[in-house]
Amino acid sequence: MKEEKAPEKKPQDKPKENKKKVEDPLKDIVALAKRRGFVYPGSDIYGGLANTFDYGPYGTELLRNIKDLWWRAFVREREDVVGLDSSILLHPEVWKASGHVDSFSDPLIDCKQCKSRFRADQLVEQIAPDAPKGMSLDQLQEWFTKNQTQCPTCGSKGTFTPPRQFNLMFETKTGASGQDMTIYLRPETAQGIFINFKNIVDTCRVKVPFGVAQIGKSFRNEIVARQFVFRTREFEQMEMEFFCAPGTQAEWFEHWVQYCMDFLIRIGLKKENLRVRRHEKDELSFYSEGTVDIEYNFPFGWGEIWGIASRTDYDLKRHAQFSGKPIEYHDSEKNEKFVPYVVEPALGLNRLMLAIICDAYYVEREGTPEVRTVLGLAPGLAPVKVGIFPLMKKDGLAEIAREIYKTLAPYFQVEYDQSGAIGRRYYRQDELGTPFCITVDYDTKENNTVTLRERDSTKQERVKIEDLVKILRDKVVS
Repeated sequence: MKEEKAPEKKPQDKPKENKKKVEDPLKDIVALAKRRGFVYPGSDIYGGLANTFDYGPYGTELLRNIKDLWWRAFVREREDVVGLDSSILLHPEVWKASGHVDSFSDPLIDCKQCKSRFRADQLVEQIAPDAPKGMSLDQLQEWFTKNQTQCPTCGSKGTFTPPRQFNLMFETKTGASGQDMTIYLRPETAQGIFINFKNIVDTCRVKVPFGVAQIGKSFRNEIVARQFVFRTREFEQMEMEFFCAPGTQAEWFEHWVQYCMDFLIRIGLKKENLRVRRHEKDELSFYSEGTVDIEYNFPFGWGEIWGIASRTDYDLKRHAQFSGKPIEYHDSEKNEKFVPYVVEPALGLNRLMLAIICDAYYVEREGTPEVRTVLGLAPGLAPVKVGIFPLMKKDGLAEIAREIYKTLAPYFQVEYDQSGAIGRRYYRQDELGTPFCITVDYDTKENNTVTLRERDSTKQERVKIEDLVKILRDKVVS
């Protein structure tokens, strides 16, 4: 019998290398955020625009609740803080005075092989955590040349371009064509506060020490934007500049570090997921006396959500120098003038929202008919406070449920739902973080009571319709 030769393997028949797929630690959070209308990919129907996001109906409510709680704690509950809403577009000299035009940049490096782009200092930190921080461009170039660094994307070695500075501000033009001026989308809200210092002192009854708080959009042309909404090019800040007399800044700095940490715990973040990291000397800006990051333990690791910095009198003096107008505070009691020192607690709203969702997210697989996904949000944060369901659409139950909706809507964020089995409706609200649900059933018609269900324990109790507002007010801090 003639022996048959085994067929020769063609190049395309070679076994493929098993490349390990990198698991996204945020994949469950990202899926929930889109599925339940918290965050959508930007420009989705056009294939998306990298690292842009739209906030859906429930994300919008969550963001608003966070802002309201922050504003209450940092402005309304304090006698020594006022609010401001400054313009996104500021005179370009503002950014020269602040140093952003000359120095608000990151070291950019490209792989010549695959064209991937990286922040050079972050790539060094990723590869060699013990490497010196704050290296200059020349030092970074020397490091990459010496170490023949491997590209994380394509694996090639020694193919990086020399590091170069990349300014993070978005440029635009204002005015008629031919007479236009280059201006910038603000990279932070702080400078709008500094340039309005004299206006606020002259028009409001404020005395040092006092703070000015602001919530608003900022824009940074990040080299590498990543980790869902943690680092984006368009984001919202909740920022305050606290002006104090020279010599008192250290005390106020520690006050605001503790106050900020207390706020995060107050709104429901778990203490074990938070830490305070004080910057080393080589991390500090040249004008900073001290900086602290409050970090949250995200699924991808520890990340900054709040920065508190002691900025000395640098900002006010720079704006006085560049504008040619004195920016001082007159202490009428001591009859002396001085330039106040500044302590700045700056919080990223989008990062805080991500931390809140990560902290509240959990899945129950035991003791439930099916997997139950829950956002255990504090009632004051929940985008919906109360879900209202008729057990059936017929027999007048829907009409009663609608009336309850009308009664509660002036006091709480409520949602009416009559679609699907009652258990499925409960689970939908659990995923949204809704702390309480009300079910109208046939007993309601007999004794004017409803079932009130609590999200976390799933316990149910019968309560009178007439008592709902009082009961829910006691349970919900909105």
